[in-house]
Amino acid sequence: MLHESSRSQDESGATMSIFKKTIDPVIALIIIAFLDIFLFLVVGAWTVGGGETMITGLVAKLFMGENIFRIPFWKFAFEPTPYYWKIYISLGMLCGAIVGAVGSKEFYWRIPRHLSEWLMITVGGLLMGIGIRLAFVCNVSTFFGLTPEMNLGGYLSVSGIIVGAWVGSLIYKRVMEG
Repeated sequence: MLHESSRSQDESGATMSIFKKTIDPVIALIIIAFLDIFLFLVVGAWTVGGGETMITGLVAKLFMGENIFRIPFWKFAFEPTPYYWKIYISLGMLCGAIVGAVGSKEFYWRIPRHLSEWLMITVGGLLMGIGIRLAFVCNVSTFFGLTPEMNLGGYLSVSGIIVGAWVGSLIYKRVMEG
């Protein structure tokens, strides 16, 4: 009996030790990105972040012409049209942010100086784009919609945003220092 109890504690201790080890944040983010791609293939494209997505589609259509419709997302899920109302909400937020920054005299251009910064900005933007395509809601409606409704999905999203920002800041700090 004592022998069984001792073996059970050893097995549970070995299982718990997995959670004590840390994974390199870059490897963790790569794993998450592959899981996100898998979910995209299984679930398909959703239409949150619509204004920004439509602006992207219109810019892509400007450069690609009708070849854009060779990409299934733009043909079936989100056909680019300038009449989509969320475009104007996104542009309004951008203009409001610029007016607010200029009005408070806190507007300035910052150009990244190192290739590593450009790489982080690009990869971060791509991951954010993939994430918003896979998420059920965007961050604004998570904070102001789901969380006040006591929706578990809202709290999980907010937790993910906080953890993602923290991990991203650690990666940024490590790259900029080293």
